[in-house]
Amino acid sequence: MPKDGSTTQAVSLDGQGKPMWLVLELTYRCPLKCVWCNNPLDYEQYGRKELNTDEWIRVLREGRELGALQLGFSGGEPMLRDDLEILVAEAEQLGYYTNLITSGVGLNHERLQALKKAGLKQIQLSLQSANRQLTDELVGARAHDLKIDVARMIKAEGFPMVLNVPVFRQNIDQVQQILDLAEEIGVDYLEFANIQYYNWALLNREELLPTREQIVHAEAVVNEARQRMGKRMTIYFVIPDYYENRPKACMNGWGTIHLTIAPDGAALPCQEVRVIKGLEFPTVREHSLSWLWNDSPLFKKFRGDEWMKEPCRTCDEKEKDFGGCRCQAFLLTGDAANTDPACSKSPHHHVIEMAINRARSNNKEPRPLIRRQPGAVITSFMES
Repeated sequence: MPKDGSTTQAVSLDGQGKPMWLVLELTYRCPLKCVWCNNPLDYEQYGRKELNTDEWIRVLREGRELGALQLGFSGGEPMLRDDLEILVAEAEQLGYYTNLITSGVGLNHERLQALKKAGLKQIQLSLQSANRQLTDELVGARAHDLKIDVARMIKAEGFPMVLNVPVFRQNIDQVQQILDLAEEIGVDYLEFANIQYYNWALLNREELLPTREQIVHAEAVVNEARQRMGKRMTIYFVIPDYYENRPKACMNGWGTIHLTIAPDGAALPCQEVRVIKGLEFPTVREHSLSWLWNDSPLFKKFRGDEWMKEPCRTCDEKEKDFGGCRCQAFLLTGDAANTDPACSKSPHHHVIEMAINRARSNNKEPRPLIRRQPGAVITSFMES
């Protein structure tokens, strides 16, 4: 099972020291309550500190000066920002290729047309299933019909469209139905992204992790669809690295090509990094983007390979996967410098095997899922 479902070799990109991809997490606010959400467990504490329009514009300008070209507007739900069109227009003027990453909530004809006029290039819309009841249950809101309507509006406005489907145990057996729906809508790119297990997804891992058999079957369905549809639709199938012998090449290496700015202005090597305890997260309110990227202790922490322990330090594959994910290493072993446990060479690989076994046993006796909402984590810990 190749990592992206389309190639047997890892893709390596050389940003030549530049942040090729800049992601602006405009807000952690979101009307949905997804149980696999990537946002921090304590996301509500950052909501009062969101950057204002002028601060985001400064980030955009400094990002281009650093060499960033690809730009994602993300969240939470970025459509909750009233200044989104202003930021898109500024990004267009600066020469970014802009992508809106959205649940679809808040999108309508008027805002789509305004975003197109502002220069937005592409939209990535999330969809959780082909079934109304399951989608609404998974996101904790009546959202399925809205998402389908928005998908059709996106195509009607002529945007290149990515349909992103987060994959887990509850929806993996619907791959064929989702493929049929995407083909009927006319989606350009369809990404089946088996979720990675951080934050809310990690809390719910035993209920969300699919079986290997489910993944193999779903990938076979995708491969058949690729043969049938040819170039009419590009289909990706991203598998969870729990079922690989090697970890993913996380962000193509720490602080090499990817830069995320959180709602409060913190500059992050990836969206999950706040899970690692003991790190400091300086913001764009205190420093220039150039200093944050080039000189901050945070971005230097795991750049290159000087930080690596064995077996990574002498591994002949370290330039392919860069030791895996630092956040996953911390969450599952307590030390961010350890080899990612997803790697079969890791002395902690048994942690992954145990998680798979627990998830398989819990498939028979599922527990209630913990929804993304203020106080949910504290409540769940108190109850346990």
